[in-house]
Order: sequence, then structure tokens, then C-alpha cells
Amino acid sequence: MIEEFDREVYGRVPKNVPKVTWEVRETTREKVGEIDVTTKKLVGTVDNSSYPHIKVEIQLTLTTPTDAPGPVPVMMEHGFVFPRRPGVNPPPPPKNAQKPWTQLLIEKGWGYAIYSPYSVQADTGGGKGGFGREGGTYQGLTTGIIGLCNKGQPRKPDDWGALRAWAWGASRALDYLETDKAVDAKQVGIEGLSRFGKAAIVTMAYDERFAIGLIGSSGQGGAKIMRRDYGEKVENVAASGEYHWMAGNYLKYAGPLTPDYLPVDAHELVALCAPRPVFVSVGSENVEGKWIDSKGNFLAAAGAGPVYKLLGKKDLGTAEFPKETTALIDGDVAFRQHEGGHTVGPNWPTFLTWADRYIKAPAGKGPAKQPTADEPAPPRLRQ
Repeated sequence: MIEEFDREVYGRVPKNVPKVTWEVRETTREKVGEIDVTTKKLVGTVDNSSYPHIKVEIQLTLTTPTDAPGPVPVMMEHGFVFPRRPGVNPPPPPKNAQKPWTQLLIEKGWGYAIYSPYSVQADTGGGKGGFGREGGTYQGLTTGIIGLCNKGQPRKPDDWGALRAWAWGASRALDYLETDKAVDAKQVGIEGLSRFGKAAIVTMAYDERFAIGLIGSSGQGGAKIMRRDYGEKVENVAASGEYHWMAGNYLKYAGPLTPDYLPVDAHELVALCAPRPVFVSVGSENVEGKWIDSKGNFLAAAGAGPVYKLLGKKDLGTAEFPKETTALIDGDVAFRQHEGGHTVGPNWPTFLTWADRYIKAPAGKGPAKQPTADEPAPPRLRQ
């Protein structure tokens, strides 16, 4: 299955991918909710001595409870890190809103990391436009880590696309986390939404070091049955706006071949994660729309069940698409369709309840309770 995903869907990672050297650029102390945290801003510099014309620096931030009694579990998100686009700031949360996922993690004694896939490979095939760079002109697949490995030349039909490159970058970020004493590297999970949900499931499938996955509204090319004629289709992904996500060989399944000729499908991608736990998340079709194909995501999760059972784990427990907000969390593959739109947010509490079976924060006093204005700080004990 891995060979067929490599050759026909996501592409092969070259054997000559250069090494990455990590550096902590900045360390800050701040608060998440009422808990003191330490945030490290990191850059992973890719060795470009073989082709100095292309420079790749992987962006990563790591936030952990400052007073944790030991190394903590970490959820790594495919997301956006520094620098934020000028003038673009997240709106303030509404009153009585659910706590941000970052605060939920910190309050459980976990940490979180945010990795920028666009710092590895721009989200465009070539020319102007796309995502991953603030203005300017660039050539997409002939730059970034793919372009660096190819020395600025076009891809071969089975070379990797952006999804596989983004997954490679997440694995290099995990390389760093394995060296950080604040992190329990055996308990690092991966998460992403939309195109980054696709990247998250690809990361989980290819790198067995990731302990758990939260796959948000990933759609075609992610945890959605590719052969299913509903929502985002193979023909959409093979078109000009998204083809760069995939191997060149994938494009032929949009014509002259059809998706029925694909040798593998998304249930096998989820199965490659077994026996590790995976939670597939989608939103309401009334809010998120039909593009993601919530049932197609469910069918991929359900279809991976035989492999989980073969390895002594528990499957989804049903082959019948559940009603909205039904939490299928009794097995090692989980699924929930929340009532909101294109976000993972409403499913974070359910995911964390389910994840408690697998991921454990270090035993001890946990993050220090912060004194109030009327409460003196406790004395520090001499070591």
C-alpha cells in the first residue's frame, strides 16, 4: 500500500533530502489562561549546500507548561506561525465561547507545537498567487524543499507533492521535539484542518513515531474516500489550483483514467496509521457545506476497521453513518460530526476525552496554581 500511495497518490520522498539543523531563536514566558508557559520560537535550516539558490527554513513554535513536573505530551498542529501577516489578527473570542484548544491542552498538563507547512513548500504549483509567501513571484514546485532536492528542475511523475513535503516537515519538527527535555517525544500527536488535515493524516500514516492524530475536515486527498463521487473529487484536486498537492501520476485519474482505477483509497491511508489511535473530525454539512463530504470521511474511518481489529485494536463499531454530534469514541478509530463549520474547534473536548485513554500527562503537582492578588505566592523549596 505504501508503494502505491508513493507512486500514484502522494509521491516519493527523494533519497537525497538534506539534513535539517534546528536552532532556538527566541524563548519567552507568558500565560495561557492562568497557567505560566514557556514558548520557544525555532527555525530548522535545511542544508542547501547542494543548491544554494534555494533556501528553506522550517518555522516551529513549542509551548509547554513552565512548572510541569516532567516531560509533557504535545499536540503538533499544521498551522500558521511567525510572522503573522501585517494587519491580520485573530478576532477576540465571543463571551462564553469554548476555550481555545491551546488552553485546553495546557490545562491538561500537555503542550502544543505549531508548525508552518508553508515554510517548507509553498501552496502553489507555479507562478504568482497561492499561499506560502507574502507577495512576489515564485515557481512553486521548483522552489521549497521539492525544488531544492530537484535543483530547481521540474518534478518526475512519481516525485512528491506538497502534501508529502508538508508531512516531511512535520517529521523533521518531531526530530527536534525528540531532543527537547520538556517534551515526552513518545506522546506527540498531529493535528490539522482542511488541506492541513490532509497533511496531518499523511504525516500520521507515514511516520509511526506520532502517537495519536486529530484529522479535521480533510476531504479529498485526506480521510475521504477518493472514488466517491460527492463533494470534492479527484478531478478537483487534479485541477490547476490543487494539483501540486499530489504526485504527477495522480493527475491521470482525472482523465484519461477515472478514480475507479486508483489502486488505493483513503480507508487504506487511515489503516496505515494502525494500531495508533486516529480521530476523524468533520463539521455539519448545513454549515461547512458538502465539499468535505462528511460521509466519505466516515466511510474511510469505518473501512480501516479490519486492520485495527487484525492488530488487536477496536474499530469504529458501526458501518452506519451516525446522526450529527454522535461521538463514536469507543474504538481506536474515532469519528464525530460537530454542528459547526470548517473548524476542528467544537470537537476538541470530545477528542481530549477520547485521548485520555492513550496520552498521559506527567504525574505530580501539574502546572503551578497562580496566586491571586489576595493570596501570597507559596515559598520556593530549596533543591
